[in-house]
Formats: sequence, C-alpha cells, structure tokens
Amino acid sequence: MERTCLAVILAAGDSTRMKSSKSKVLHPVAGRPMIAHVVEAVASAGISSVALVVGRDAEDVARAASIDGVDIESYLQKERLGTGHAVLAAREAIAKGYDDILVTYGDVPLQTDGPLKAARQGLADGSDVVVIGFHTDRPTGYGRLLVKDGELIAIREEKDATDAERTVTWCNSGLMAINGRKALDLLSRIGNANAKGEFYLTDLVEIARSLGGRVTAVDAPEIEMTGCNNRAELAVIERFWQERRRHQMMLSGVTMIAPETVFLAYDTVIGQDALIEPNVVFGPGAVIDSGAVIHAFSHIEGAHVSRGATVGPFARLRPGADLGTGSKVGNFCEVKNGRLGEGAKVNHLTYIGDAVIGAGSNIGAGTITCNYDGVNKSETVIGENAFIGSNSSLVAPVTIGDGAYIGSGSVITVNVPADALALGRARQDIKPGRATLLRERALAIKAAKKKA
Repeated sequence: MERTCLAVILAAGDSTRMKSSKSKVLHPVAGRPMIAHVVEAVASAGISSVALVVGRDAEDVARAASIDGVDIESYLQKERLGTGHAVLAAREAIAKGYDDILVTYGDVPLQTDGPLKAARQGLADGSDVVVIGFHTDRPTGYGRLLVKDGELIAIREEKDATDAERTVTWCNSGLMAINGRKALDLLSRIGNANAKGEFYLTDLVEIARSLGGRVTAVDAPEIEMTGCNNRAELAVIERFWQERRRHQMMLSGVTMIAPETVFLAYDTVIGQDALIEPNVVFGPGAVIDSGAVIHAFSHIEGAHVSRGATVGPFARLRPGADLGTGSKVGNFCEVKNGRLGEGAKVNHLTYIGDAVIGAGSNIGAGTITCNYDGVNKSETVIGENAFIGSNSSLVAPVTIGDGAYIGSGSVITVNVPADALALGRARQDIKPGRATLLRERALAIKAAKKKA
C-alpha cells in the first residue's frame, strides 16, 4: 500500500521586505505565482492533499495555489509566533492520520520533487523526522546540520555554534518531513522559551531524539532551496528558473543561439529541432512544434506555431494565434486570435485579428483586419490561395473567397467571391501643374504671416 502524505505549505508571511501591495507568494516566476510552483513540486512527489497556511491575501493565495489533481484546504494563521506555530495552524488536517507530513514553504519556488521524495523515503525507512539540507560554500547565517553515525543530532544556529561547528557547510533549508502518526504529539511539545518567544519547528530534532526517535537528513541542491524575501531575490530566482528550463530544452533537442536572452514561461512547449533566435520572450500558453523557427525579438503568448512555420523577427503572436504547417508571420506583424492555413504568409507590417486565413494565401504588407467597431469584434475569413495587396483594410465581418485578388490600397467592406478581383479605392485624378500653384500659395501665406 502506498503511504499517504499531507503537505503543509507555509504561506502566511506578511512579505514586508517585498515592499508590495500583494502577498509575496503571489509574485510570478516564469509567469506563474510562486506558490503554484511549490504546489506542483509537492504534487510531483506523490502528494495529493495540501494544507495551505495563509495570512495576507488569503483568498488570492488559495486561488493561485489551485492546480488540477491536488486537494487543497486553507488554514488561517492569525498570529505570527514562529514556524512551529504556523504548522499547527493546520492541526485539523494533520489530525486526519496521514503516514507522512511534509512541511515546505510557499516562497521556495525552485524546489523539485527529488528531495521531497527522498525525505518521504527517510520516513518509510524508520525516521520520525527528516530534515532537508543543502551544501553551500557560503554557510554564514544558516543553521548547521550536525550529523553523527548517520543521524541528525542537532540543528545549530549560527549564533550558538562553536568555531568547529561553523565550518560545517551542510545547512538547514527549513523543509522537513515528519512521521504523520506522531506529528501532533511532536509539534505540541515545541516550546517558546527563547529570546523571541516563538515556536521553532527546528526544535523537533531535539524533541524527537529525546523521545527515542530517529532523526535523519537528506540533501538538496542549494539552488532548489533558494527562498525569496525581496525583489532582488525574486530576480535571482527567475534567472535560476530560466537557466534550468533552457538547459532542459536544449538537451531535448531545441536549438537556442543565445539561450541567456530567451525567456520561457512555466508551460512553454518547444519541440525537437525548433530554432529559437536571440531575444525571444514566451508568455504563458505558447506551443512551438518541431522544426519551427522563431526569429529574433519576437513575443509569443497563448499561441501555437506548427512544424516548419517561421515567426519574426520582431513579431508578436497573441492568444489564439494558430500558425499552420509551413506558414509565415514576418517582421513587425501581430496576430491575435488568427488562424493561418498551411503555407499562408503574412510577411510584414500587418495586423491579423479575429481572422481565418486559408492555405497558400498571401497577405501583403500593411494589411489590417479591422475587427473592432468600438463595441463588438467581428471575424475576417480569407479563403485558400487568395492574394491581399499591400496596404489593404479588410473591414469585418467580411469574407474573401478562394483565389480572390484584392488590389493594393483597397478598403474592403463587402464579401468578395472566389477568383474575383476587388478594388476598393478612389480613382486617381491627375491635375498637371497644380503642385506648383499649391507651393506658391503656401509661400505667399507664410510671407503674409511674417509681415503681420
């Protein structure tokens, strides 16, 4: 039988150092609130139940933490009396009798399931408490993990450590796993006889050992345990997240010419043999199929780019953009809720919004689908192998038939049948010598103004 597990995620901090109008855990990493990254990590570790300890912006935090397949209950921490007190805010959930209790934090968004699974395995192997630590060459300020004969005998805070103990580089991350059958008893024994009068979760090490229990520690990469307290640390976390995901993608067969300039969202999907040029930004919901090319300085969000399609440079794909196989969206183009058929081309300086473009059609430079009348948005439908001349305005709702030809500079307001030529512009009228007359008149007016 699989062991049951409850994750207690502490997310009730006041976030004062963030200098923000919203809770720290709502700030995004890769386009997603950091609390959602934490929930995803615990879900990957086989945990389906979460007790979310909240304070500021409680409803917003709970909403941001919600992901499919994870049962989340929120518990309000009314007072801030230390980490041990925070965990006991979820007493009702802990009392349900899980095999494992995993305690983690909502402001550690780089954590992955590996160390969490290792901590749970430690409980399965007989430990009552398993602390997750990390090795660092900058241990100053962290509590040190003191291990003897394979057991964790103490977490020594910096101010209390001896000179020898300060040389230890294995440090406390704050994350730990607790035997679920003993958790409430152990947690209730935490006292507050310290300078701050707070209840510290780290006291569980000494408490469990004093009751004859086994306490161990497992290791996690230092980067994964990076916490966030201010905007500078948020930027560092973003950088670490991006580096990790870019590396994963390149190992999977994606080419990035200058990976440090490419920014991915938490759910970006890029297929094998796709090429991503420098300075490309992906917002949430972008899917790039194998063999697609994204040229430099493009921004893609909520869009799908099919095999062999090309985008950019300097292109923007907004939500609902769907580029068919071998299609092209060129430089200084924007597509919003627009579907391009196979081989269709939108080469430059064009806006396509709320439109369907058939296979093989060519959209000339400066074309605009006029989709918004100030109240409603309407659709433009262009058939297959149509040709839209440069600088044309297609006033929706309007349909252009298969093989139709729109003359350059046209304003099209009614449907165009298949294989028809449509011209929607005023007839050109030439007046010889009139330009000279206009210049002379303008100069005379200018001279009169000077005299006045």
